[in-house]
Amino acid sequence: MKILVQKFGGTSVATQERREMIVDKVETALKNGYFPVVVVSAIGRNGDPYATDTLINMAKAVGCETNPREMDLLMACGEIISSVVMVNTLKKRGHESVALTGAQAGIITDDNFGDAEVLRVDTQNLQRYIERNIIPVITGFQGVNEKGDITTLGRGGSDVSGSIIGEALNAEAVEIYTDVEGVMTADPRIVPDARVMNTIFYNEVFQMAEYGANVIHPRAVEVAMRSNIPLMIKNTMSDSQGTLITNCDKNRRYKEDKKDKIITAVAQIGKRAQVRVFFNGSAGEYEDDSYLFDMIATNSISLDMINVYPDSKVFIIDESQLGKLQMILDSKKMSYEFKRNCSKVTIIGNKMRGVPGVMAKAIRALSKYNIEILQTSDSHTTISCLIDSEYVNQAVNALHQEFELGKISER
Repeated sequence: MKILVQKFGGTSVATQERREMIVDKVETALKNGYFPVVVVSAIGRNGDPYATDTLINMAKAVGCETNPREMDLLMACGEIISSVVMVNTLKKRGHESVALTGAQAGIITDDNFGDAEVLRVDTQNLQRYIERNIIPVITGFQGVNEKGDITTLGRGGSDVSGSIIGEALNAEAVEIYTDVEGVMTADPRIVPDARVMNTIFYNEVFQMAEYGANVIHPRAVEVAMRSNIPLMIKNTMSDSQGTLITNCDKNRRYKEDKKDKIITAVAQIGKRAQVRVFFNGSAGEYEDDSYLFDMIATNSISLDMINVYPDSKVFIIDESQLGKLQMILDSKKMSYEFKRNCSKVTIIGNKMRGVPGVMAKAIRALSKYNIEILQTSDSHTTISCLIDSEYVNQAVNALHQEFELGKISER
């Protein structure tokens, strides 16, 4: 039996009209010879009655802090509501189905409430329903630990659920349905001529997610990569082709096209602070690279774009962590300075590996608009520039235009 996992986001299950569209997608899968396994997110977004954020705010309104175990129990409710309503919608259209929690679907996690890691998936219960042609509708975002406590997988965890279930069932593919047409070359709210890509490599979309593009959860991509399961990003509200995330697009793998784009996409992430720590003798024995970075890591502060010089260390952090970092540095009498309101703009593309002049071209694009580059970092598939957040929209458009991502390509 060919299994197709279909994951639907919160906006896709938010109204009865859209839930009927989900049934249409399920029926299409059945007509094409696949057995669908459905994964759903919580209904709606913040402010909607059953959205996860709404449930969290209800608990906070009591005025007593909710411990992590109970918070996970609460946050799991939204997906349970979605799954039951979706099952009723499927049954109304004549499709036998069953609602399953993450636990009932066999998703076993560790004890890290709020951001649990999946340890394994026991598919026996799922297989029993599939063998009886009963369509499982599984709650995304959640699992259960060895003690039987409900756990959640962190923000975007429903995408992870879809990939994990797809891997465990050896599915033909995993379809991620949302409210966009597919993976785009840039944020369309910033770049008017951003385009949907027909295909993109796992690594490229993983980098896009890591560097700020709200496409798919990076962990979901990791699971698909290790299992080599094709991912499809599609729009619930249309029949568009969407974007195939894969490692085996024949057009890109076997045909060398000199006109093919070196850069795949541009991504951006804001609310960064640039920090420069000076080693000028003010902190004495604490002015040691390993001590500084160990101390920061111990306090769970994540660093990015790290540059190490003999007399200073430069890096960026999420602005929300700046207060904590200042307290740490002040406690050791370290000298430092920082700049708020920064954004990291990143160009992404597997084909830039070993190609000279890409950095120069990116710098030239920003220089045309007198955008100051505060810091850079690069890898085989990415080049990032730190800039003042005031110019982020201009920078993204400049790079998108410079690398001709708005023009129709054969991808």
